[in-house]
Amino acid sequence: MTLSTSRIDRFIANYLNINRKQVRLLVAQQRVVIDGDIATRVDQLINKFSVIALDGQIIQNHSAHYLMLHKPVGVVCATKDQQHNTIIDLINEPYKHELHIVGRLDLNTSGLVLLTNDSRWSEALTDPKHKVEKHYLVTLANKLTTEYIGAFNDGMYFGFEDITTQPAKLTILDDYRAHVVLTEGKYHQIKRMFGRFRNPVVALHRQQVGNIMLPESLASGDYRPLSQDEILRAKA
Repeated sequence: MTLSTSRIDRFIANYLNINRKQVRLLVAQQRVVIDGDIATRVDQLINKFSVIALDGQIIQNHSAHYLMLHKPVGVVCATKDQQHNTIIDLINEPYKHELHIVGRLDLNTSGLVLLTNDSRWSEALTDPKHKVEKHYLVTLANKLTTEYIGAFNDGMYFGFEDITTQPAKLTILDDYRAHVVLTEGKYHQIKRMFGRFRNPVVALHRQQVGNIMLPESLASGDYRPLSQDEILRAKA
């Protein structure tokens, strides 16, 4: 996965509203610096996180941001909503409107939500071919049996989409609670899988995405930046 890139001459021409011939002169005069190095080519590629200076003045300096948030029930995984509070409403950061959600949860599901403005990182976590594991605690209305384990592991056919789900790991914790691990995220997948047994999901809580776990110390509705180790090891 790579960030979208553009040429430095195109960026500066648009920024200063000048033509590219004029940009070529700026580069030749060593007046353009990219990520601390003097630009030497007008076709040098940059991206949204490249730090660009002209005549010693920073003209682009976007930082990458990575957050984890403990989503409460009743909050929407969206940037805007007419009826409900959104994930973005819970964040008090000047850059919050730059963020996008890495794997949404529905209105009545709680737990770990990741947000970032780094599309490379989010795509690596959500691309189905990487099979990043998502861990859920599920509370059911009716008692569980060992029959569920094999059915989840075999995958289930969803006629509406004409697909069979990837194998999912189900561990029974007690009569009414299970731990489920998915490597995909079909529409209401967990609720629909338990629906095959006519067993309604009472509560659904995401505990982990890849190697990032929701800590018990992070209260519902709160968020914090990811550590550098969490960012690097998220999909390892």
